[in-house]
Amino acid sequence: MDIEKFCKENCVERRGTASLKWDSLQEIFGDADLLPLWVADMEIQSPPSVRDALVKRVEHGVFGYGRMEDGYFDAFFAWQKKHHGMDLEKENVRFATGVVGSLYAAVKAYTSEDASVIICPPVYYPFYDAVLNTGRKLVTCELDNKDGYYTLDFEKFEKEIADNHVKMFILCSPHNPVSRVWSEEELDAMFDICRRHGVLVVSDEIHQDFSYEGKKFLSSALVKGGKYKDILILLNSGSKTFNLAGLIHSHVIIFDKGLMETYDQYIKGIGSPEVNIMGVAGMEAAFRGGEEWLDNVKSLILHNYNYMKQEFARELPKVIVTPLEGTYLSWTDLRGYLDGGEPPGLSRRNAVWPVT
Repeated sequence: MDIEKFCKENCVERRGTASLKWDSLQEIFGDADLLPLWVADMEIQSPPSVRDALVKRVEHGVFGYGRMEDGYFDAFFAWQKKHHGMDLEKENVRFATGVVGSLYAAVKAYTSEDASVIICPPVYYPFYDAVLNTGRKLVTCELDNKDGYYTLDFEKFEKEIADNHVKMFILCSPHNPVSRVWSEEELDAMFDICRRHGVLVVSDEIHQDFSYEGKKFLSSALVKGGKYKDILILLNSGSKTFNLAGLIHSHVIIFDKGLMETYDQYIKGIGSPEVNIMGVAGMEAAFRGGEEWLDNVKSLILHNYNYMKQEFARELPKVIVTPLEGTYLSWTDLRGYLDGGEPPGLSRRNAVWPVT
């Protein structure tokens, strides 16, 4: 791959485009002259197949209510089968406007207001919000950090669940922002604990298409041949994969009939939104024609990561760079150059989400 050629053809300026990432720096951080490493989207145009599909839809000129056609299911299911070995049926899938909203919906649909929900920091900050903003009790089990490599202490995890009578575990897989692609053995250990303690698992797999260096993402639905499907709510989307976050379209995947009935009843109670016709058109086109584009993007991400790591080693050798197993984010430890205090202007939001 010609990195320079790909960037010239696909990378664009985003300032002045109503970009949350680029145009909110002054408002949120008090300084517009910053590199916005706090929102996980890219400066890379979405695949040509997506842009062509959206242009075609716009040229039709009508943007009324839409529905899901067989073509979308065919494209999505084929992508999941080819890239992740997952077989899906229509009855397993519901649609939402985003994974974050689905986190909130899962918490509210499956737990009572006095319930405890566990997460494993450092983790994507909406995991905190989905628990705290719905009035549930937040329980945390910090990942262990050894020279930038993060693991879960299963004894500590089980103790937190038992001591706090936890009812739900929100898993990030791959884990954002510490780049872990959990092994089947690790996932099996997590889910075995959850099953024994009656804990429902919500698995955010939005970064499933980003893994590197021989690491292979395994969906929670496939652990031990699907052993834990009856305690699993799976969330994913092509929005991170193909840089389509603004088209607000995602998937909720549930295999257990009882869990699906509960979810459907909750959504019915809040008024289910119609699908976004632009999101559906764009994402179907991405699943059909975005594979080569994604391969190039992953090559670029890995190139940038290796360059950054090399430069830190040369210029700032005390910086610890977490190994890039998954996602397209880099987690770096700068404490070797800090005096122990918080950097100026640090808030809870960017304290738990500082380098995306």
